[in-house]
Amino acid sequence: MTNTYSLQTRNGAFRVAVDGLADGPVLLFSNSLGTTLEMWEGQLAAFGSTHRVVGYDSRGHGGSPAPAGPYSFNQLGADVLGIMDALGIERAFFCGISMGGHTGLWLGVHAPERFAGIAVCNSAAKIGTGQAWEERAGMVRQGGVAAMKEMAASAPQRWFTPDFVQARPDVVAAAQDMIAGIDPEGYAACCDALGLSDLRPEQGRITVPTLLLAGESDPVTTVADAQAMHEAIAGSSLASVPASHLSNLEAPQAFNQALARFISPLA
Repeated sequence: MTNTYSLQTRNGAFRVAVDGLADGPVLLFSNSLGTTLEMWEGQLAAFGSTHRVVGYDSRGHGGSPAPAGPYSFNQLGADVLGIMDALGIERAFFCGISMGGHTGLWLGVHAPERFAGIAVCNSAAKIGTGQAWEERAGMVRQGGVAAMKEMAASAPQRWFTPDFVQARPDVVAAAQDMIAGIDPEGYAACCDALGLSDLRPEQGRITVPTLLLAGESDPVTTVADAQAMHEAIAGSSLASVPASHLSNLEAPQAFNQALARFISPLA
């Protein structure tokens, strides 16, 4: 992706991509743990004719700040608001996957006035266990770059179905390259944030139109996780696509259709 640059915000200089319809409604994309804004290329292209599309590298990832952790979702959510303010965006649609989806939930609780709709994809109000995230953070901090390469080697089984791994080795390899290049401390500090965050007590306060999108074969954040959020968030929508955890990469057409169906009536 060539149209990326460093945007100075109140929380530091974040790497962003801004494209599409200059005066269109804003659609902001937030990456998963271990990826960069490049994961959204298929969505930035698909929605660019109807929206001003914005992608960014989350704190600790890619070209964005990676200070020592731990991080919190108070910070990850505030980063989004800082990017919006720096770009002069008063209100936007938000679409996040996994860690980015959890960020969307946080924004729905704490900054509802800034969003016309929030798509929470392949995520949950509580992702995994605190102990598992603590162990992963410790492993990465101890192992450094070598540990990130090990994470990249094992990522396909968490992120994609076996059939997709066989059919699209190019997409899988690109995703592996993303995680292999993530700053170890930035990755570990985001693991800290995921381990500490539990939005289950607060998710019922969300009044922003919300889409809960699940991958039918996702072993990390399951269809049941999406259903639980759907039951807790009044008026929310529920959708599933034939994919594992990184559903926008594995099933881009179905993902884009579900997202378009959600946001088009709200524009």
